[in-house]
Amino acid sequence: MATVPTDRRPAGASRRPHVRHWRRVWGPIAAFVWLAASAAPAAAQELDAIVAVVNDDVVVQSEVDHEIGLVVPQLQQQGTAVPPPEQLRKQVLERLIMKRLQQQRARQLGIEVDEATLVEAMSNIAARNGISLEELKATLEAGGIRFADFREDTRMQILTSRLQNQEVVRNIQVTDQEVDRLLAREAQSLVPREQVRLSHILIALPDDPTPDQVAQAEKKANAVLAKLRGGADFAAVAAASSDGRTALQGGDLGWFEMAAVPSLVTELATTMAKGAVSEPLRSPTGFNIIKLTDIKGGAPDTVTQTHARHILVRTNELVSDADARTRLAQLRQRIQGGDDFATLARAHSEDTGTALKGGDLGWVSPGDTVPEFEEAMNALSAGEISEPFKSPFGWHIVQVQERRTQDTADELLRLKAREAIQRRKAEEATEAWLRQLRDEAYVEVRLGGETGAL
Repeated sequence: MATVPTDRRPAGASRRPHVRHWRRVWGPIAAFVWLAASAAPAAAQELDAIVAVVNDDVVVQSEVDHEIGLVVPQLQQQGTAVPPPEQLRKQVLERLIMKRLQQQRARQLGIEVDEATLVEAMSNIAARNGISLEELKATLEAGGIRFADFREDTRMQILTSRLQNQEVVRNIQVTDQEVDRLLAREAQSLVPREQVRLSHILIALPDDPTPDQVAQAEKKANAVLAKLRGGADFAAVAAASSDGRTALQGGDLGWFEMAAVPSLVTELATTMAKGAVSEPLRSPTGFNIIKLTDIKGGAPDTVTQTHARHILVRTNELVSDADARTRLAQLRQRIQGGDDFATLARAHSEDTGTALKGGDLGWVSPGDTVPEFEEAMNALSAGEISEPFKSPFGWHIVQVQERRTQDTADELLRLKAREAIQRRKAEEATEAWLRQLRDEAYVEVRLGGETGAL
C-alpha cells in the first residue's frame, strides 16, 4: 500500500494510515490507555464461564469483567454515574458481541492487519503526541499498561475501519448532482457551523414492532426526556438507558460536518442552540433523543499551497536509520550534480503511490501532510532540496517546485459538501449494516442466568 505523506483522496476512498488519520483514532485509544492504567487487575477466576455464544465463537466472563474494569473508571473520570450492574453488564456484553461479529466477518473476507501497518499506525500515534514509539512503549509500561494490550486495541481499530470500508464505505457513491442539490439547500450550514458535536440516546424498537411496543418505547423516551429536562446529566442517562452503540461513552457521537449530520437531525443541528436537547424523534431503529453538545465554525478563504515531490526510503531489519540517511544524501548529491529528480524517484522511492509519478505530490495544502514533512517542506525555497529527514513513514528528501496562494472558498465548499454527503451516507449505512450483522448472527446470551438465542 502506498504511503504518501498527504491526506488528500477521492471521496469514498479510505485514508492512508498517517498521523492525520490517527487523530480520529487517538481519542478512543487515549481513553483505552487511561482506562488500562486505572483498572485494577482482574481477580483470578476458578472457572471462566461462557456468557455468550456468538456463531462459532464465545465470549467468556473474564472478558466481560475486564471490559467493565475499563468502562467504570472512564465513566467516573467523565463524572458520569455508573449504570446499575445488570444494565452495565448487558451494555458491555453487547459491545463484545459486536466486536466478535466484526472480527468473524473480517476473517471471512480475509481482512488482516499486517505487522508493518500496525507498527506504522502506532508510530503515527506516538508522533502525533510528540514522542517516539520506543518512548510510547516506555510511557505505557511505566503506567502499568501492557504494551501487548495497546497493540491489540490498535489492531482492532484498524481492522474495524478496513472492514467497514470494504463492506459499506467503498460502495457509497456521491454524484455531482447531489453535491449541487446540497449546496443549493444547505450551503450556509457548511460555513457558519463548520462542525457540531452530537450526543444520542436511543430507545430501540424491534423490526416490525407492534403498536404496543411502539407505545411502550415512546413512553420510555418521554420519561427519559423528562429526566433530562429536569436537570439530569445527559451522559449518565445515556449510559443507563440508551440502546445506542455509544451508550457507554455517554451517548457521544463525536464531531460531524454540518452536511454530514444524520438526515434525521439535519435541521435541528442547524438551528439548535449549544446544549439543547431535542424531542424524541422516531426512526426505523426507535426513538432518538439528540443533544447538541458543541459547535465549531469558520474556515479560511485562501491558503498557501506547495507543489512538491519527494523520495522515501523506509527503515526495517535490514535498513537502519543511518543507512536510509546515507542513501538519500547520496541521491541528493546526484540531483544537485545534474541527475533528474523524477528519474531517481522512480528508481529509488519506496512510496509506491508517487514513485511512478517521479515522486510528485501535486499541490499540498497546510495540514495535508504529517508535521515533520510539512515543517521540512515549508523551510525550503522554490527549487531547493531538503537534507534527509525522518517522519513516521521513514526517511525523505523533498523538493519544492513552486508555491501559490489559492482562493479555495468554492473548491473547499464543494469538497466539504461531497465529503459530508459521503459521511452522512456512510453513517446511516454502517448502522444498518451493523444491525444486519447482528440480526443474521446466532447469539445465545448466558449472562446473569439468562439463556436464549437472540
